[in-house]
Amino acid sequence: MLTTAASPLLNAEALISTFGLLGIMATVFAESGLIVCFFLPGDSLLFTAGLLVANDQILHQPLWLVMLAIAVAAVLGDQFGYAFGRKIGPALFRRPNSRLFKQENAQRAQEFMLKHGPKALVMARFIPVFRTFIPITAGVGRMAYRTFFLFNVIGAVLWSVSLTLVGYYLGQIAFVRDNIEGIVIGIVLVSGIPIIIEGIRMRRRARAAKTEQTPAAPAASPETEMPRA
Repeated sequence: MLTTAASPLLNAEALISTFGLLGIMATVFAESGLIVCFFLPGDSLLFTAGLLVANDQILHQPLWLVMLAIAVAAVLGDQFGYAFGRKIGPALFRRPNSRLFKQENAQRAQEFMLKHGPKALVMARFIPVFRTFIPITAGVGRMAYRTFFLFNVIGAVLWSVSLTLVGYYLGQIAFVRDNIEGIVIGIVLVSGIPIIIEGIRMRRRARAAKTEQTPAAPAASPETEMPRA
């Protein structure tokens, strides 16, 4: 039996063993569309699902069905996030910080969307936190629904198929099966690198913009200069 349940970071196997494929779909839906669920283990969950299918443990459904179910849940989650964003509108960016909501995350998602346009929906699928906030931001910005739906489907399919397949094929390697806990933790850490890099870039741009907006100190006029001795 795999040992992911012992992981101090994520409990992907325990979630799957308890709730099965429906649990995977519910988690993917929540992380994709519910603003307070950005912390859920999306990437490691898909990877673990692929491992379990490869080893015929817990998940006994065919691989194609697992990937299809994940993709559908991801699309529906983003749809919910988009609808929520359209309803709440710009008020999202005035919402006070709380334990499960940080204004900084919403602002970063907005900047990411402005920079990349509709492609952000595909790119954000592979970036934790952004995966939750980008569809909501698209709704706030009232992106054309057809455009949103197209890029939503593309991103959901690429994400669900790629990560699940990686887990499936690696799950057939003895070393991966014997070191599953470390592998899953590594996936979590690697998946967080893009958002760390993007956060550093955004902070640098914010500091640069603040520096440019700061007016230079006016030169002292003859009337205000200190008299010479």
